[in-house]
Amino acid sequence: MRKRLFPYLLLAPTFIFLVGFTYLPLFRALIDSLHDSRLSTDNPPFVGMDNFIRLFQDPVFWLSLRNNGVYILLTVIPGIVLALVLAVWLTENTRVNRWLRTAFFFPTIIPLVGAATLWTFIFIPNLGLLDYYLGKVAGPLSVNYLGMGNSAMVALAAVGIWKFAGYYMLFFLAALQGLPASPREAAIMEGAGQRQVFFYITLPLIRPTLNFVIIIALVYAITQIDHVVIMTQGGPNNATSVVLFYIQNLANNSHDFGKASAATFFTMVALFVISILNLRTLEKGVHYER
Repeated sequence: MRKRLFPYLLLAPTFIFLVGFTYLPLFRALIDSLHDSRLSTDNPPFVGMDNFIRLFQDPVFWLSLRNNGVYILLTVIPGIVLALVLAVWLTENTRVNRWLRTAFFFPTIIPLVGAATLWTFIFIPNLGLLDYYLGKVAGPLSVNYLGMGNSAMVALAAVGIWKFAGYYMLFFLAALQGLPASPREAAIMEGAGQRQVFFYITLPLIRPTLNFVIIIALVYAITQIDHVVIMTQGGPNNATSVVLFYIQNLANNSHDFGKASAATFFTMVALFVISILNLRTLEKGVHYER
């Protein structure tokens, strides 16, 4: 009996955490999405799917979805590629590399609010570091990077890449350092170059880690909005309003909790479906050692 119960006891803290902070809030969001909370009453009326209908008729919601897609493209792919390049470069366990790993990982431990504040000073027109150094090449500049739609989204993406690339790098470092040397040595003895060894030997062997990093990078790209709040407030003209910021704005400013709950439930379901599709696509051809 003790042997049978022991695994469940080990899983119990995680199960309680998931139920309390994931499943119950998601269920509450579903319940709230079926009621009209715009009225000041303790018992909001049941409206069925009206909140979802209002949500899908809101052009700002679709714009936020598009912005989120652009942000994912600007952060997930470049961030993962940069993390993989850094991991390959710093694989050797030397003293210099250990210092460099610490330096590249350091942004990860900075709160996103602090990172956003730091980068806001970098993008200040005329006075920021970006205009200062670009001005040395192109003459005096005063560009409002956060006040133009395209450049504002790129600025947010730069913060996301800077913040999380070092975190992804750690996973790739662990995967690379755990690879057996024999396949690569055999390929080199057969005349394969470094590029061929990487793309045909190393990369396929670390695909399980790559799959994991892609999933968490997608989750971070959808759920991290502190820099949006600090740097752009969703502007200019909703050009940087992503889905989570849109939900927060509905709940805190418009007090439309029913519509915000509908958007939350829709986002969670969409994220779950995307994760499942990514796992099924990326898992094809992956080999896990036992």
